[in-house]
Amino acid sequence: MLPDTPSATQLSQVIAQVTAPSFLLGAVAAFVSVLIGRLNRIIDRTQMLNAISDDDASRASLKADIPRLKSRARLLNKAVLFSTISAIITSLLVIVAFIAAFFQLRHEYGVAILFIIALGFFTMSLIDLAREVRVALHDIDHYR
Repeated sequence: MLPDTPSATQLSQVIAQVTAPSFLLGAVAAFVSVLIGRLNRIIDRTQMLNAISDDDASRASLKADIPRLKSRARLLNKAVLFSTISAIITSLLVIVAFIAAFFQLRHEYGVAILFIIALGFFTMSLIDLAREVRVALHDIDHYR
């Protein structure tokens, strides 16, 4: 048997409680866009370097940058994965909050735990971005 539907007051309370996670979703979406843009530039650069003929002695030395580009791509790939997991958990958080309101269940602890987990994954994504930037800037003058 279905419970009584939540009142407008209960729904407005849930909406107020999911405001912060909604902002997190927006931030994660923008962040993933930045990560993908960086990843695309790395892929383009790698393709350009792979297109250099081994016979082209003046530019063949540029291929030495490929391992570093692969390392950067791996870090960005992990960052995108962690950001996506963060967004999925945040979406689940919002769903759980509304379902709990519908069934008139206490959801504060569950939602708080999901929010902490989502922020943890987002933080890991930021750390991987910082690591990628560090690799990108390290020895930058050697590859001009």
